[in-house]
Amino acid sequence: MTRGSGLAAPLLAVLVAVALCGCQATGETRLQDLQAGQRPALDSDEAGLWMVADRSERAVLESGRVVRDPVLQAYVKGIVCRLAPEHCAQVRIHVIRTPSFNATMSPNGYMQVWTGLVLRAENEDQLAYVLGHELGHFLRRHSVQRWRAIRATTDATSFFQVLTAAAGVPVVGQVGQIAALGGLMAYSRDHEREADDAGLLLMAQAGYDPREAPRIWEALLAEREAEDKDEPSIFFATHPSPAERIAALRERAAAAPPPARAARADGPGHDHILALHRRAWLGDELRNRKHAASLVLLERLGRDRDAAGDVAFHRGEVYRLRGEDGDDVRAASAYREAIAAGGAPVEAHRSLGLVLWRSGDTAQARDAFKAYLTGAPDADDRAMVASYLVTLGD
Repeated sequence: MTRGSGLAAPLLAVLVAVALCGCQATGETRLQDLQAGQRPALDSDEAGLWMVADRSERAVLESGRVVRDPVLQAYVKGIVCRLAPEHCAQVRIHVIRTPSFNATMSPNGYMQVWTGLVLRAENEDQLAYVLGHELGHFLRRHSVQRWRAIRATTDATSFFQVLTAAAGVPVVGQVGQIAALGGLMAYSRDHEREADDAGLLLMAQAGYDPREAPRIWEALLAEREAEDKDEPSIFFATHPSPAERIAALRERAAAAPPPARAARADGPGHDHILALHRRAWLGDELRNRKHAASLVLLERLGRDRDAAGDVAFHRGEVYRLRGEDGDDVRAASAYREAIAAGGAPVEAHRSLGLVLWRSGDTAQARDAFKAYLTGAPDADDRAMVASYLVTLGD
């Protein structure tokens, strides 16, 4: 990996600077920072925690949710190696296909990066901040500190059951259970602040722009506020107040000197990665059925002209699936925008036909269905769409 101009400084020095900020977790003993290649003694409680993490990692690999794309894998790994070159060989990246915003770092060195996070990062700098934050937890050994603090106040049998359950539910599927476990095992607020500081320092040292750190939080908070639902949120359930975090990150980023040079991972960049996966990941967002949040996300993604067709199509899909008053009109407008922009999936014609038919415009619905069949002659639903045309009198 190509290193930024500041990467010659030892990573330990960066973390010592974090330690001097006075962010020690109340009631938890600070540990020595993790050294490159360091493993716990086999007879230690930390080794037991690593064994649980090993089990969780195996479950992740067998879950069927790991994205097996070497280009995406290399891109994320490249950012991690730029942020923490001394630990590059020690960190294993697993990109998990799920629409939620999240990344986690286990004490044994494996990191989960969820596709919902990559989709929401507007640039490599924003993604680097989140990955740097997780590396901060890892390098400061926060999991071990938290484990020991909980163990000291929890019945040993109950604690073992919690760890076993946590290892058995590594990915999505049981959101409430994961959120509950996350709440129990969540880092303290001081740990989160410490990891934020580490993330900012690591990204600045690597040449990324710290001013991008609060921006990804602002975008996430806007989605959360738009949804306005009391549902379990894995990320918000295990992190402090986003308003507090945004304010602190703005202040620290403003005080940080601008990076000496722009950092970029080797190989294809962020825009290329999104171009490869955007359509599939937006489809996952639709299945999440969080319509208001999806509209906020799509508004941000629509700033990228190259994504205009895909984004407009999925905005139309949100309106069509939501089905509130006026949504058919909004959906039809979005589908037409997608078709005019170019690059939209051919399904835009089929969806346009559906909303026009539902609104009583049978003539234009027929035209839209015909355009779909012309553009997708081998579509799996060809017979069904052809039957729509028969029903419409064609």
